[in-house]
Amino acid sequence: MSRTIASLRADEILDSRGNPTLRIHVTLESGVTVSASVPSGASTGENEAVELRDGDSGRYGGKGVRTAVANVEREIAPRLIGLDPTSQAEIDRVMIALDGTPNKSRLGANAILGVSMAVARAAAAAVGLPLYAYLGGAGARRLPIPQMNILNGGKHADNSVDFQEFMVVPLGAPTFAEALRYGAETFHALARILKRKGYATAVGDEGGFAPDLGSNEEACELIVEAVLAAGFAPGRDVAIALDPAASSFFVEGGYDLARSKQGRKTSAGMTELYRSWIDRYPIVSLEDGLAETDWDGFAAQTAALGGDIQIVGDDNFVTNTAFIARGIAERTANAVLIKLNQIGTVTETIDAVDLARSAGWGFVISHRSGETEDTFIADFAVAMGGGQIKTGSACRSERIAKYNRLLEIERALGKASVFGLPAALRRTRLAKE
Repeated sequence: MSRTIASLRADEILDSRGNPTLRIHVTLESGVTVSASVPSGASTGENEAVELRDGDSGRYGGKGVRTAVANVEREIAPRLIGLDPTSQAEIDRVMIALDGTPNKSRLGANAILGVSMAVARAAAAAVGLPLYAYLGGAGARRLPIPQMNILNGGKHADNSVDFQEFMVVPLGAPTFAEALRYGAETFHALARILKRKGYATAVGDEGGFAPDLGSNEEACELIVEAVLAAGFAPGRDVAIALDPAASSFFVEGGYDLARSKQGRKTSAGMTELYRSWIDRYPIVSLEDGLAETDWDGFAAQTAALGGDIQIVGDDNFVTNTAFIARGIAERTANAVLIKLNQIGTVTETIDAVDLARSAGWGFVISHRSGETEDTFIADFAVAMGGGQIKTGSACRSERIAKYNRLLEIERALGKASVFGLPAALRRTRLAKE
């Protein structure tokens, strides 16, 4: 058949942090050639699929990916050449079996994922469909509300803020294009406020500002001020989402807010802190508010706060159906973050989404802090129809590329496009008011 896979090759390229990653090229017998690039995270769950690095200190500080490149060309390619790219599940199973480890550590999740994404893109091209329509079918028409990271801390910045991400959620916008405008105008209003107050306006890994603040709470105060300055109503037009990435400051059984000099807290103490913020600020979503190993704390937090806001698990679930199933059984969240490179294939990522959807959970398609200009997750978010995406701030081209792709999709869909609060956010306190 003219659409079978004719060749697979890999390149070592650089991500948005200047570290090596992979770009995979797939060519079909028909001559169609596509590529896909693989992101990389800084704040990673301990059970994520393994990103294979060379470990050669003489190149890129040991972060080179030549071994993963070789694995694509010498081991994976011979097994996939001649296969139909529309057989996504079969191709992904072949690579998983070829790797033979539970966490893709032999061939590398970066090698396997790059091939999996490129195969999906090749299949879409072969059948003449945009990627979102190929993966999601005729019903793929919901544009996601962005969680736009505008203030950074934690592992994404070198500053005095313990929490990793403070995001704006333009939930009152009528279209994706308007939501993007709400977020961008709030971002620029925040820049002006920071300058006026004498704060630095340098940005972190995901494009959010990374000033030294007096406290973690000041970040929420600044965002509310920026929303108002941009001419929007906090809570009605633009809300707040938090990703503390609490595993990064979980030390010896407690939460050490050392950067902001706010001392140590228990799980219950952290939940009390979040409750006080929810009462004062227009917060709709809390991701990784506790450490990935604190399953009991997560369950208690969801019982206490889950009726008012979205409780999102990331590092504890790592886009893995086994951990998501445990979370559903133990009621440790009511939503899950979805990252393709946490699990390592398109098929397994879709399985994770399907499991979350079957439980009535929300799900948020997410980028990584080390990104490329690849826009796969923009199409994937529309294909999955969950109505939420995290892909960074209103600056840095590797983030903007995803937003611009979503603008293209919304324009292509025209009047068929859907935008608005997904069920997971309609259940929040602010949406009920």
